[in-house]
Amino acid sequence: MPLVYISLGSSTGDKKRNLQAAISAMEDRHFGTILRRSPLYEGEAIGCDLPDLFLNQAVELMTDLEPDALLAGLKSIEQDLGRVREPGKVTSRPIDLDILLYDAIVMNSADLHLPHPEMLQRLFVLKPLNDIRPELFHPVAQKTVSEIIKDLPPDVANQRIRPL
Repeated sequence: MPLVYISLGSSTGDKKRNLQAAISAMEDRHFGTILRRSPLYEGEAIGCDLPDLFLNQAVELMTDLEPDALLAGLKSIEQDLGRVREPGKVTSRPIDLDILLYDAIVMNSADLHLPHPEMLQRLFVLKPLNDIRPELFHPVAQKTVSEIIKDLPPDVANQRIRPL
């Protein structure tokens, strides 16, 4: 079965509970088996001016769902946990679920880009991923997660996050 890496983030409400609720929903809805979870990290939003700090985590999921079905399921969980999407607008949210990597698949469809196109510019994604799989290979960057972190440009390496 494919291994998938998912980033979880929350910036409103009981953030820890929101992350746990999303993980529980993935398990309850039989998305597969959560094999690993990273520690939690807290940090500022990147690329926008949101006042709330985010709580972030990464999980490793073994699944038999196809990428598009997994994406639809994650969006359903986001909606059920209170996320409201406003097209063209970045807002604070109770939950944000992103597929980072799905095995070594590289794809670009209207709804899904794999690997996640912004993951290499987000320390709050890379650090938790490094905690669970430092040897994980990024098929586009052609480096492991630990190598990516070691080679980060200063604007990414200096993003402010802290482990909880």
